[in-house]
Amino acid sequence: MTDLVTDRLILRPWSELDVKAVVEEARQPSWAADFPSEGDAVIAGVIAKNPDWLSPYGHRLIIERSTSEVVGSLGLFWPPSEGRVEIGYGVVPSRQGRGYASEAAAALTGFALSLDDVHTVHANVEPSNPASARVLEKAGFSRCAATDELVSYQRTVS
Repeated sequence: MTDLVTDRLILRPWSELDVKAVVEEARQPSWAADFPSEGDAVIAGVIAKNPDWLSPYGHRLIIERSTSEVVGSLGLFWPPSEGRVEIGYGVVPSRQGRGYASEAAAALTGFALSLDDVHTVHANVEPSNPASARVLEKAGFSRCAATDELVSYQRTVS
């Protein structure tokens, strides 16, 4: 499986060993001190129960190139439905505010939109989480719908 590389990050697909380490809380030397977050642990648990999620189209670890530390994760909820696929992301608190989530989301979205069966990448954000909305906007997403509970964003093939 191919890594995606940006200026500051490597987006590497989760391996079975990564999933096992997170699920078993077996701290790894390549992890940032505050990795995994609660969301990373949830994703690892889901992948453990659905090993077919270990694919180049699924979830990836976010690795900071300058330190080689895992600082978060993101992923596509594969397979697409009618050409649409959802993205989710998270960066550990020690690395938040550096633009890593936007950089990673933009790279993974670009990858997804280059595939034949994807024309739209979308995400939902709670109105109480404006930082996540800014991540999506910086990654090229546009607001497309809103309710009291969720604001929807999407980026389409241009």
